[in-house]
Amino acid sequence: MYRLPLFIALSLYAIQAASAIATPPEQAQEPRKKPDWTLQVTPFLWAASLNGKVSPFQRGSTLDVDKSFSDVMEHLRVGGFLNIWARQQRFVLSGNLMYVDTRDARASGPLSAFQIPGLGITIPAGANVEGKVDSTQFMATLLGGYRVLDTPEYTLDMLGGMRFWHISNSVSVTTSHPAIGSHSASYSEDFKWVDPLVGMRAFFPLGDNWSVQSEADIGGFGAGSDLTWSVLASATYSFTDTLSASAGYKALKVNYDHNGHVYNTLLSGPVVGMTWRF
Repeated sequence: MYRLPLFIALSLYAIQAASAIATPPEQAQEPRKKPDWTLQVTPFLWAASLNGKVSPFQRGSTLDVDKSFSDVMEHLRVGGFLNIWARQQRFVLSGNLMYVDTRDARASGPLSAFQIPGLGITIPAGANVEGKVDSTQFMATLLGGYRVLDTPEYTLDMLGGMRFWHISNSVSVTTSHPAIGSHSASYSEDFKWVDPLVGMRAFFPLGDNWSVQSEADIGGFGAGSDLTWSVLASATYSFTDTLSASAGYKALKVNYDHNGHVYNTLLSGPVVGMTWRF
């Protein structure tokens, strides 16, 4: 049998050993991958009633609003609600979007029409005024935070961020009186603001695919609105690791009164949603 000379075999062994020593452990092993973000998306239906005081235009009359969910739906043109939640290890992000477009909300009565821009005439006492309001509301909440408690029984996230509001109104009025006849006018304007927020989110697994969670935030503090807060409590059933359904109750309060604009409202009612996890 053919054999390598002893000095050649020793040389090859020395070269292999030197190569192994020269290769750093970091290069010899595959780099560890950081955990990916866990993402969940929840479109939901919010059967909310609307109560409060609003001024449809700057320095105009402040109107009392008391609408049930059926009243809101009667004038609803487009509405959408979406919640997004993401987490990587103990770092968390939360986003919430609301868009509501209502049309042809009507009112009549002794409204002081001279307060409405664009009418341009003095209205005598006893004049009849009819009005129509189209309104668009957009709200976006963005929160980031840290999971301060993470146990098999519950988790607790502390959050901070902001809530952006944009309100747009279009008012059309017609007034009539024997002394002046009939006159019509239209006027549109919008206003917006940003509120700082602090909040929390708690999650409690119950077993058998059930869990409950609660969310709350508070803010404004005069930086945007005087005060804003929201609360949500819901129960969730998981069909699979990627799909679940939830139901609960949500309330959202904002008190904004600045530069002649008033938007002091409370939206509250039951919510139902479907969640997809990625």
